This record gives sequence, C-alpha cells and structure tokens, in this order.
Amino acid sequence: MSRGRVVDLDTESDDPDFDPDPDPDPDPDPDFDFDFDWNTRKSASQRMIIAPAISGTRRPDTALRWVKPLLFAACLVPFALLVWRVLTGAVGPNPVEAITHDTGDWALRLLLATLAVTPLRRLTGQAWLVRLRRMLGLYAFFYAALHFTTYLWLDQFFDWPAIAADIVKRPYITVGVAALVLMLPLAVTSTKGWIRRLGPRWKQLHRLVYAIGVLAVLHYLWLVKADLLEPGIYAAILALLLAARLPWRAWRAWWGRVRAASDTA
Repeated sequence: MSRGRVVDLDTESDDPDFDPDPDPDPDPDPDFDFDFDWNTRKSASQRMIIAPAISGTRRPDTALRWVKPLLFAACLVPFALLVWRVLTGAVGPNPVEAITHDTGDWALRLLLATLAVTPLRRLTGQAWLVRLRRMLGLYAFFYAALHFTTYLWLDQFFDWPAIAADIVKRPYITVGVAALVLMLPLAVTSTKGWIRRLGPRWKQLHRLVYAIGVLAVLHYLWLVKADLLEPGIYAAILALLLAARLPWRAWRAWWGRVRAASDTA
C-alpha cells in the first residue's frame, strides 16, 4: 500500500545538503504553503517586499498556475480509466483482482513520486516543486484507501472476523494495513492548522513517510510469489530516494576530519 506535504520546523543540520523530507517552503500560497506560521513571522510590509522576490526566485507563478491543475487532473486519470474499464467490462475475468492491483500500483507510484520531490528540487534548483508534494501525497492516500476498500468490500464483503484473521495470517496484508494506518494521520494533519497545533512534533510525525514507503514496498514484494521484477524496481527506486536524503557531505567532512586527526597523531 501506500502522504502528505511536509515542512522543516526545526533547526537544520550544518550540512547544506542535509534536507530531510520535510523541508521549508516559504511561499505564502494558502493552498500549498506549509512554511510554519509565515504570517506571524513577517509584518505586512515585510511580506509585501519579500513575497515578490520569492515569486521570482523560488518558483514562477505562471508555471504553477497550469502545473497544479494539470497535476490534479493527471492524478485522477488512473481512477477515471479504472472506472471506465469497470463500466465497459474491460477489467478481465477477475475484476476484483484487477481493481485491487490497479489501485495498489498507483498508491505506490504516487508515494514514490511524493518522495521524489525533494531530490528533484535539489537537482533542478526549482524550489516551487515542493509546492506539489502535498497533492501527490494526498492522492497516494486516496489510491491506498481505494485499494484497502476494495479488499474490505469486494473481496471480503466486510466479513470482519475473516478480515482480522487474514491480517494476522498473511504478512503482506499485515504490512499493507500498517502502511495505510500510518498514512491516515499524515493525511489528516496535512493542513496548516494542524502544523500550528502540533508545532515541532508535526515534522517528526510526517517523517513516518519513510517507514510507509518501506512497508508499501514490502507489501508488494511479499504479495508477488513469482515475478519479482516490478516490485524489485520499486524497491530500487525507494532505496535511491532514501539514499538521496542522507547527509553525504556531512559524512565526508566528518571522515576527512577523522583522517586528518589520525594523520597528525
């Protein structure tokens, strides 16, 4: 199975490359701004001066005007195609399995896309990309919820004793349910109001996205019994995205100091 938007509320590491997901986005757009308490930190005159500079250097307003609606529509396309296939009977001989797999695949893809935003921002220098992360995370939760609802409704017919036994008996279902349970508080607390309520704890909570990614990939790996190529690709992508968040420059600097100290000793 398969988050929401994240932001860095604590002091960053001295390493400039160390940018844990969440990271700050100072843009004051009410829909996608999760820079903690922007309006209370800046006076009205300061915002009038700073906001245009951010608009020009952090991300182009003109780009976001069409990127946001296009991304919103693009994330709905898999759902629309699935509905069309169901209505036209094009889901094959086992429609429940087709719906379950399709929604699960898109939940995992969008979760990985959410985790890819920060590395992509670093590579391109386009800070406005962070403004798309919340939408991707919420769509990942949307497809994960559809994935689990299909299992509860169309597969198990809300047979709760059988569902409970299945969750305990089958490890891939256990980790899948765990991933969805962890996603729920991230989706609920993805608003600016919750950021203010939770304060620094909000960032700690949203770092659960890394555990969710691992659980989601395990869910897929343990589900597949024969061909491990596709889940293996997802696992490799997740490993790369997590490795990109390691403070490599800080570690290199530390190792250099250790070697220099040993040479002078």
